[in-house]
Amino acid sequence: MFTNDITTHRQKFVEEKGATMTHHVAQQRISRDLHDAEAALDEALLRQSRLLSTMVGARRETGAAPFMGQDALMRLVRSQQAMVNAGGELARVHGRLSDIAVEMIGADDPCPTPTTGMEDMWSDSDSPQQAVQQSRAA
Repeated sequence: MFTNDITTHRQKFVEEKGATMTHHVAQQRISRDLHDAEAALDEALLRQSRLLSTMVGARRETGAAPFMGQDALMRLVRSQQAMVNAGGELARVHGRLSDIAVEMIGADDPCPTPTTGMEDMWSDSDSPQQAVQQSRAA
């Protein structure tokens, strides 16, 4: 009964708003943009890693004090962690969109989802240290 209500609502929307995009076109556009977003996160992580390496190398090679710029390094590492967390969330988005594609058009996306090993290690804890302690306790 609930499914019929959704179908009726969707048909009314299409009639009123003139929605003409097919499910196939929507899937192709979403798939393209999702893969672009995943690639952009990887690229950002690589660039941040290169920046971290350059900063530490510059400190050492210029003879600067051992902890010069430590605050900037710590902020960069936090930024990297945020990117890794964003990757975990994007994997969850990918998994949900795969479920929706199966629901809507019977698609079969072979891409991994969080339930197949891409879960965010720190999703249930506040810090990496807590995650390590929890995994050791298990």
